[in-house]
Amino acid sequence: MSYKLKYHPEVKKTDLPKIDLKKRSIIKKAIEERLASQPEIYGKPLQRTLKGYWKLRVGDYRVIFKVASNSVFIFGIIHRKEIYRRIKKRTTA
Repeated sequence: MSYKLKYHPEVKKTDLPKIDLKKRSIIKKAIEERLASQPEIYGKPLQRTLKGYWKLRVGDYRVIFKVASNSVFIFGIIHRKEIYRRIKKRTTA
């Protein structure tokens, strides 16, 4: 089954410009190959306040997403040191 990828507006506006081109292409490839095909296998479910969301680890970056029917909603692509502080604002809005 193929999933449609949808991005939160902040991903393209603030997350991606902060990542250098080489890492960005690696992350893009991981999202297209893994999340578009089998997000439940490659992702890991989050707990506590982010229950219902998943993460995909790509090097030092984390991709936070949610699976809904045939779509994968990507809420953030942020360095592992910052992701959990910054992602709450996006998931609650």
